[in-house]
Amino acid sequence: MKIRCSAIGKIMTNPRSKSEVLSQTTKSYIQELALEHLYGIKKDFNSRYTDKGNEVEQASIELTERVLELGFVTKNEDYFENDYIKGTPDIITDKMVIDVKSSWNALTFPWFEDELPNKDYYYQVQGYLWLTGKPFGMVAYCLVNTPSNIVDDEIRRTAWSKYEIEPSDETIRDVMAAHNFDNIQEDRRVKAYLFNYDEHVIEQIKTRIDECRKYFNTLIK
Repeated sequence: MKIRCSAIGKIMTNPRSKSEVLSQTTKSYIQELALEHLYGIKKDFNSRYTDKGNEVEQASIELTERVLELGFVTKNEDYFENDYIKGTPDIITDKMVIDVKSSWNALTFPWFEDELPNKDYYYQVQGYLWLTGKPFGMVAYCLVNTPSNIVDDEIRRTAWSKYEIEPSDETIRDVMAAHNFDNIQEDRRVKAYLFNYDEHVIEQIKTRIDECRKYFNTLIK
């Protein structure tokens, strides 16, 4: 059993009781892995948020490249794994791994957050650093326009919630405005968080995965 880098944060949550080894969040995730292993049952992770992230990934990479003046970078396609974890980082440079996160809208973009808002992303990138041997990691939040097909779905969703038989002009205008950010300067639409590879954190991840494997084995037996 190897853990995807994007899921490391799920297993690193601490249990409520000191007498417990794994948190309920961790157990629930390992139970999902056990079901997949035993019966091929997989949890559906798709949502309108992930749909946008997937569709605008290249646009977010290009925005990050311009705003942070990275020079020419491309989406990484190489897959990495070791004895504990596996994953495919978004961007790999000579010294850095960058993971790009596309915000759903302006209200989910971390305008004023000085520290990385989501600890799961920190663990994810630490995993990538471990896999690639790079010394620095970065999480870059990007605010890019939502694709028109997703905006159309949002217009219909909003209209239904307002009991409109057909979307009103006001609904169309408000939803389109909430998902277009061309009026905001590009340098304001990337928020980057830089940190170092942390060997101590990696040792904590190793220990937790060993504990998860013990639980996983009890489940599949």
